[in-house]
Amino acid sequence: MVILKNSLSFMLILLFLAACNSNSETTGSNNNEENENNEQANIEGDLSFYTSQPDEDAQKLVDAFNGVYPDVNVEIFRSGTEEVVSKLLAENQAGEVQADVLLVADAVTYENLKSEDLLLPYKSEEASEIPEAFVDKDEMYTGTKIMATVLAVNTEKVTDLPDSWSVLTSEEAKEQSVMPSPLYSGAAAYNLGVLTRNDEFKWDFYNGLKANDVMITEGNGAVQQAVAAGEKSYGIIVDYLVARAKAEGSPIDLIYPNEGVPVITEPIAITKNTKNEAAAKAFVDFVLSEEGQQLAAEIGYTPIRKGIDAPEGLKTIEELKVLDADLSEMYKARESDKEQFSNLFGDH
Repeated sequence: MVILKNSLSFMLILLFLAACNSNSETTGSNNNEENENNEQANIEGDLSFYTSQPDEDAQKLVDAFNGVYPDVNVEIFRSGTEEVVSKLLAENQAGEVQADVLLVADAVTYENLKSEDLLLPYKSEEASEIPEAFVDKDEMYTGTKIMATVLAVNTEKVTDLPDSWSVLTSEEAKEQSVMPSPLYSGAAAYNLGVLTRNDEFKWDFYNGLKANDVMITEGNGAVQQAVAAGEKSYGIIVDYLVARAKAEGSPIDLIYPNEGVPVITEPIAITKNTKNEAAAKAFVDFVLSEEGQQLAAEIGYTPIRKGIDAPEGLKTIEELKVLDADLSEMYKARESDKEQFSNLFGDH
């Protein structure tokens, strides 16, 4: 009887301890959720978001962010990278920068903004999952996606698909190609800097495009429309737009030429004089988070975060042959590059 009584007491003690432990875990879990909810509740107010992303994509990003932070009112200003930056610089000149968060084409643009002392240092915890090469060493900006510039073709007009950029300077492409202007598109300005510093291209490539009467249009979207509609047979364009149009049934395809491709990462940064630093940091964190990067993939971009697959039809950074050039040199020469382009093609 003594043994039975002791055993029963021992079992009761175990049950009591288990209940306490369960209570503690539940309380801990509840506390974590409560802390997270409190943290999100403290993120509120107005946030001004300047971007060169297409309107629809920028709105999807903002809507998803508001799903987590419903008390932040995000206002979007959207245009080509060059116009976005011109607006930002003009605001700075007037002493009243309106933007809180900036997401535009390429790292060279951000090097310019760094030199103007317009950016706030911030390294998101989410940046640990971004390849180091795409995180600014001064923690001023971080890449958000992988966007390669590729060759687009209209599959109804081109039956023998090329594998080289040289097709654009060939007789068959005479008056049949289109490209975005580096005076408007940040991606095109980056491409200009890279290609003219690459031995396989240099300015000879652009001279060949000029000789072939390439059509110059404002942005990548107009290139996609011209090729998909059959107005032009070939286009120079960022990859995701072609993949998206192809998936929607347009007679268009993308080719990663064998010489390689320039790649931009559409970095994100916070302006130095942001009026809502907490919300701006939360926005950056969200864009770089697993949820934000999954959203990027769903929209059709190649995510920059490790462990998330590229959308169908696009290549990951590991699969690409990347053409690049010295970032500092391209930053210093950007205006002179654009001036030389204008002298060659006119003010497109």
